Amino acid sequence: MNHFSIKDIENLTGIKSHTLRIWEQRYGIPHPKRTATNIRYYDGEDLKLLLNVSMLNRQGYKISKLTKLSKGQLESMALEQALSDTDKDSQVDAMLSAMFSLDEPGFDKVLSSHLVRHGLEKTMIDLFFPFLKRVGVLWQTGQVNPAYEHFMSNLIRQKMIVAIDSLTVPTKTSAKKFVLFLPESETHELGLLFANYIVRSRGHHSLYLGQNLAYTDLDGLMAQYAPEYLMSVVTATPPRQTTQEFVTKLGERFKKQTIVLTGHQITSHSFLKFTSNSKVVSSFEDFVAFVETV
Repeated sequence: MNHFSIKDIENLTGIKSHTLRIWEQRYGIPHPKRTATNIRYYDGEDLKLLLNVSMLNRQGYKISKLTKLSKGQLESMALEQALSDTDKDSQVDAMLSAMFSLDEPGFDKVLSSHLVRHGLEKTMIDLFFPFLKRVGVLWQTGQVNPAYEHFMSNLIRQKMIVAIDSLTVPTKTSAKKFVLFLPESETHELGLLFANYIVRSRGHHSLYLGQNLAYTDLDGLMAQYAPEYLMSVVTATPPRQTTQEFVTKLGERFKKQTIVLTGHQITSHSFLKFTSNSKVVSSFEDFVAFVETV
């Protein structure tokens, strides 16, 4: 864990491989290690350093000046820049650095600053989901400890629950009912929580069922609650069945509802076939637009 190739560093920081080598030769940073077979790799401390240097370099600070600063000075300057900056890349860099440092105050400062200025919806779309995409690069290379992901996920989850709880109960007669759930073994809850916020903030009712629920357990609840919409986010393949089988059986089992589907397993496979009562949303911007039309 936390061993990154030069390509990983390039993808995460935006610093080209040849630039990294020049900095190493000219300024002595970063400090790559070598495997037993003499392959260069970087650790978590190198990544944090380069995230901070990359951010400040983009803002006009010369690399020759930055390399003379201490680690603490770089971290302080980078956080200050992220809090005062409208550049989303700088803020994402600061959040990544805070995640690897397990720096809850630093992570919270960047997140809370954006929330105060822009609200939860814009923060999620403009800041947090781009941050998750960058974290996804780490998952793809197998170079992130699950503890880091849990750390930052729980912080944003707390913010979202507070925002949802602050919403008033819908009173408009045209309000629709949504049921939101994640299929069995699905634990990536943040997208569904955000969908719940969007539904309630637009004046509709929602029944939030959360993680790891078999759709076969929904029958009695659906009959009693009688929602117009049933939503699920499919990030991992459901167990004991294919994604195709899951979406087909969901649509056929609940024919009276519009089945709203999103998530990586839904949007990344063009070969999937959907029932006539299914609605696929490719992004949360699309989901916002959809909810505003119902």
